[in-house]
Amino acid sequence: MPMSLQNQRVLILGGSSGIGLAAAKAATDVGAIVAISSRSAAKLEAARQALGGAVSIAALDTRDNAAVERFFANNLPWDHVVVSAAQTPSGPVRGLGLSDARMAMESKFWGAYHVARAARIAEGGSLTLVSGFLSVRPSAGAINAGLEALARGLALELAPVRVNAVSPGMTATPLWDGLDPSRRAAMYEKAANHLPAGRVGQGEDMANAVLFLMSTPFATGSTVRVDGGGAIAA
Repeated sequence: MPMSLQNQRVLILGGSSGIGLAAAKAATDVGAIVAISSRSAAKLEAARQALGGAVSIAALDTRDNAAVERFFANNLPWDHVVVSAAQTPSGPVRGLGLSDARMAMESKFWGAYHVARAARIAEGGSLTLVSGFLSVRPSAGAINAGLEALARGLALELAPVRVNAVSPGMTATPLWDGLDPSRRAAMYEKAANHLPAGRVGQGEDMANAVLFLMSTPFATGSTVRVDGGGAIAA
């Protein structure tokens, strides 16, 4: 049977927007005691207001290993920790500048690595990493593939803590808010027409997968792909 998340302590790093914020709302809706963190204090406060004040907040940059270690040392163990996808530059190996490539690795991969090393998680609890479906496509998905491989290794190393990954496809999040609205709508329409599911993902779709992994005691070392069929589409 699924594990109840009622009164479980849940930390969502990257929880101030997008998939992380959707996961925070889903967890609060089922009775979890939720904390969210991100680099921006302003975004955190806005997220708390959006969630009706139902979460606690902490400004934290996961690229700063010392800060991550201090944060976890100063808090009680968590039942569940979620590291939501970082906003990073991407592109082909020979097209993406080395400084951008290193920035992406530092933020998305090493940020998750720092959390995995420092997090204090209760026995039987879980760590969930958010990757991306390009990990299985012949394109620039190396960081996401590395993140999923890290999750599998951690599932053995950290047992009985369970470690899994959620791999989202194209998702309508604030990541794309910088685009002109008509261009953004056209991008979503093009993606939807390409996907077997016939639509792009929503934050709530990814949040469902995060809650599934948190609440399923037999799930560890798994990657749950929620991509509308993107990984199999031609």
